Amino acid sequence: MQLSYWELKNWFSNVDFTIVGSGIVGLHCALELRAKFPKSKILVLEKGILPQGASTKNAGFACFGSISETIDDLKTHSEEEVIQLVQKRVNGLQLLRKRLGDEVLDYKPYGGYELFLKNDEAFYSECLSKIPFINNVLQPIFKADVFAKEVDRFNFKEIFEYLIFNPFEGQIDTGNMMQALLKEAISNDILILNQQNVTSFIDNNSFVEVVTNEISFKTNKLLFATNGFASQLTNNQLKPARAQVLITKPIENLDIKGTFHLDQGYYYFRNIGNRILFGGGRNLDFEGETTTEFNQTELIQNKLEQLLKEVILPNQPFEIEHRWSGIMGVGNYKKPIVEQLSNNVYCGVRLGGMGIAIGSLIGKELADLLD
Repeated sequence: MQLSYWELKNWFSNVDFTIVGSGIVGLHCALELRAKFPKSKILVLEKGILPQGASTKNAGFACFGSISETIDDLKTHSEEEVIQLVQKRVNGLQLLRKRLGDEVLDYKPYGGYELFLKNDEAFYSECLSKIPFINNVLQPIFKADVFAKEVDRFNFKEIFEYLIFNPFEGQIDTGNMMQALLKEAISNDILILNQQNVTSFIDNNSFVEVVTNEISFKTNKLLFATNGFASQLTNNQLKPARAQVLITKPIENLDIKGTFHLDQGYYYFRNIGNRILFGGGRNLDFEGETTTEFNQTELIQNKLEQLLKEVILPNQPFEIEHRWSGIMGVGNYKKPIVEQLSNNVYCGVRLGGMGIAIGSLIGKELADLLD
């Protein structure tokens, strides 16, 4: 594409910082850089018409991990590491809420619940028995018990009678969050260009040459905030993980409020007003869902509908209004990767499905790598 003198001058000349990815991490990083370097030229490149990946495609859970996820994390991480992970998520949520405000986020502190299918008795018993232990592990962070068992009052079916309740969990409006972040970035003189797919880059020590599908230009520093897509260019120890989601049409007299985790967190659902948003199921086909393709599969969509009909809404008719998918970044280790890759190239990736909770904090940590 032939750019004009004006386009080259205003967008692609004397660029101090180029951030790849306009999601939660990328925009928080840009805003933190603006605070640190008030006169710098900051350019954000986004390959989609809206933030790709998961920032505009997630379920809007303001959570830090269900009891089953915490128990699972303790099998591969030390207690200290798990406490640090949860603390990061709590701090990240506080940072997000402070920056945008609960009213803009439409934050609702309904609490979170985990339910257990009848065919998972052993794990259900393990989670119930470990409530005191997990509460003790998390006591330094919350100064109160996090998890407690509650009788199911939502009339779910095919589950054990007790749910595990967490009063510290909430839900937000993902669309509001990203619109507000984009507005704040633009009002802080941060340039955002969409449909710019970075295909390669070369760090020449004094600057980085960036090549997109449209243009080649120079930047002083290059920062990757592309999470599930990052492995293609940064060679990091992470892989994409697709999450398939659906939402129902409005349901009359819906009495479900909160965020809900099911089947060790591989499924999750919540109310949005009087609709149910329901997603997950990648454990049905880990290999197939390790992809950056935004598609749905019959296998997972059928399972979502089956669980809606048999477990979540057994006594209520419903219709599916819309389906979509998002791409997360996961790895064998839960700690996000925030590091310098070369003289002028950095990354903040591998959010492990916790982008809402830690995205803002990872954006800040990424910006803090530059002094």
